[in-house]
Amino acid sequence: MKRFNWASLRLLLMFGMVIFLYSFTGKRNLNRKITKAEVVFVGENQLFVKQKAVNKLLIENRADPKTIARDALDLNKLEKTIDSHPMIDKSEVSVSVDGVLKAVVKQKTPIARISDEGVSFYIDYKGNKMPLSSNYTARVLLVSGEINDKNKEKFAKLFRVIYDDVFLKKNIIGIQVMPNGGVLLLNRNYNFKIDFGQLINVEQKFKNYKAFFQKVVLDSSITKYKKIDLRFAEQVVCTK
Repeated sequence: MKRFNWASLRLLLMFGMVIFLYSFTGKRNLNRKITKAEVVFVGENQLFVKQKAVNKLLIENRADPKTIARDALDLNKLEKTIDSHPMIDKSEVSVSVDGVLKAVVKQKTPIARISDEGVSFYIDYKGNKMPLSSNYTARVLLVSGEINDKNKEKFAKLFRVIYDDVFLKKNIIGIQVMPNGGVLLLNRNYNFKIDFGQLINVEQKFKNYKAFFQKVVLDSSITKYKKIDLRFAEQVVCTK
């Protein structure tokens, strides 16, 4: 006759107790209300959208977050709702043990401002349209001319190259899109125009421009130029 194993019974009872307490605590937590809602912005300090606006999306326009029960929350849905805001790039929503409903929000990064036939908007780092904000005006490239679905990817790449380069970001302040698809670049400190031509060999053209600029800026000759021609990848042609 087998002897009863009390050690195994105790282990089984302890295991059952842990499952019971975990289920009880989990159910109790789900029935609890949210204590408060909190929105945290990461990245750029400039706020294109107010915290209040994101907070309303987070609590689904309820007057008091304390009326929200944890079991009624759909965190994925809340993230999608916040991400649908035209100023928001990405969000992460979570609930802490003490009942704080928190949204960590990353805004979109504008890299150019487009103005065409009275319509103005930003292009963000991913190449998507971004509306202007009444809260803050970004100091980015000013672009005039037509940018459409056919050429927007090429222009987005051009904007990113300028935005990511310390020298170009400081030096180039404007772009004029020509009817033939070529572009003219405007310099911050000098009156000459830069004929960039078509959007090909972009990196090489900027490399040529940097070399030219660093050479002529050492003397006063840079003020004599009216036009810098970068259309040819192998050379820089200057007109006085």
